[in-house]
Amino acid sequence: MSEQWTVSAPQKLTIDGEVTRLRVRTIAGAVNVVAADGPARIEVTELEGPPLTVTLVDGELTVTYDDLTWKDFSWKSLLPFLRKWSEHARRRAVVSLTVPAGAKVELGSASSDTVISGITAPVTVHSASGSTTLVGLSGKVEANTASGSVQAQGVSGDLRVNTVSGELTVFEGTGGSIKANSVSGAVTVDLAQDNTIDVNLTNVSGEVAVRIPAPSDAKVHANTTSGSVSSAFDELHVGGSWGAKQLTGTLGKGTGKLKITTVSGSVALLRRPAPEDDAAPLALDFNKEDQA
Repeated sequence: MSEQWTVSAPQKLTIDGEVTRLRVRTIAGAVNVVAADGPARIEVTELEGPPLTVTLVDGELTVTYDDLTWKDFSWKSLLPFLRKWSEHARRRAVVSLTVPAGAKVELGSASSDTVISGITAPVTVHSASGSTTLVGLSGKVEANTASGSVQAQGVSGDLRVNTVSGELTVFEGTGGSIKANSVSGAVTVDLAQDNTIDVNLTNVSGEVAVRIPAPSDAKVHANTTSGSVSSAFDELHVGGSWGAKQLTGTLGKGTGKLKITTVSGSVALLRRPAPEDDAAPLALDFNKEDQA
């Protein structure tokens, strides 16, 4: 089964065929993807520049410009890609899509802001500078960005994030592993109660803060070459020499693992309030008494 539409102005489309995979490629604007029952739907509310092409082939729904390829959105191509398209005529599209929760989602953009919610299948996002918001996803998630921020809330699948200078913030991490690599963007992770901890964070100069529920079970190993270290847990100990510091120890039975590595970025481990306590805001705090 194959269908094709050309969208040259704001328009709504209903896709009658089955959608098992969604692929979107844009330059600027916004892309919103929501899981919903019923047929897939597309609404383009703003469009500036050349038309978008929409195709449905064997369950794969694609929304793109004809002259964009997936190769443009590879992790190593993001910055050259952004420079390339910043020199071209302005392109902007605001696109909202509803697809089945089980549809695999792949999005690529130069600077479009992206929101994805409710998807249970794997999700991949490649962005040069647009923000990425992930809500209530339960499949494997991968997000790569040069300077855009990434916010994940209630993501229960494995989460992988690569960023150069964009910030990563995880709220209510509810399961699965979290792995993030950053150069200078701050990394803030809030872990929900009653979940196995499997976190590996690497940063060069950005700050790293992790809020851990108490009680928790995890082996902790955090080290920084020249940054400061702070901890709200008496079970963890600060050591090191020649400016380098390590924060190590075991929380509870040590069934999970938390590893943090930075060069000059500060590291803070915060205690998450008990469920019966009033929710406290998640914030970076590198001035605890335990700081060394």
